[in-house]
Amino acid sequence: MVTSPSEPEETSRAHAGSYDHAQPSHLQRHVAEGFGADADRYDRARPTYPTDLVDRIIAASPGRDVLDVGCGTGIAARLFQEAGCRVLGVEPDPRMAGLARQGGTETEVATFEDWDPAGRTFDAVVAAQSWHWVDPVAGTAKAAGVLRPGGRLAVFWNASEPPKELSEAFAEVFRRVLPDSPAAAFWYRPVEAYREGCARVADVIRQAGTFDEPEEWLSFWERPYTRDEWLDYFPTTGGFARSPEAIQREILDGLGAAVDAAGGTFTMSYTTVATTAVRLAS
Repeated sequence: MVTSPSEPEETSRAHAGSYDHAQPSHLQRHVAEGFGADADRYDRARPTYPTDLVDRIIAASPGRDVLDVGCGTGIAARLFQEAGCRVLGVEPDPRMAGLARQGGTETEVATFEDWDPAGRTFDAVVAAQSWHWVDPVAGTAKAAGVLRPGGRLAVFWNASEPPKELSEAFAEVFRRVLPDSPAAAFWYRPVEAYREGCARVADVIRQAGTFDEPEEWLSFWERPYTRDEWLDYFPTTGGFARSPEAIQREILDGLGAAVDAAGGTFTMSYTTVATTAVRLAS
């Protein structure tokens, strides 16, 4: 699957056909604006992140002051808070930010590039499923500017891989409903697509000259889904809400039928792919 230069997941899931595949996703923030239209569903249905990755980020950072870039409804922020961190979220959508605050995460409304840190610095800057909405060069510079020496930047995404027969069935839905979209190819190599995207993120970090050599960290976990849970989740993926209602219904009907044919439930294998680097002392 070919993804945009800065975006490992949402473009590769461009099932709704509302992306310009030649344009980096940080220039298509109108797509991200759709998430807040149903922030409750987003918070309820989106997958979490593995605690072993959270623990590893904390252990490899000089302290526990964390900035969560594009925190959304606070899904990742809550994990860091539960592990004893002080977390500040930055989120451009006020609807998502409001829900994050309700969940206990202090959140300021701004894009990361325009956000004013007001002299504050942090031990870790994290971005869970959100860094592709940030200008990669400006975002890397901003992260370096708010990290304390030795602080850690960690950006990560969940790559989902259903059982092989369901991957084929999901791909067939997109070939049928959106024959001109590259989305069908995603289901055949999701982890590789994310790793390629993270390698491009690492290149930008490397070129900035303010971090040590970036590393790739991988975490592996699973989550079971019922048919209803899967159909609750899928409308939260990028671009879905921007497609015509008839297309949305056809996609969901096809995905639901595929899960029904597999017995009504399945287990998703997740690989959380992270690019991480340490802020140099000078």
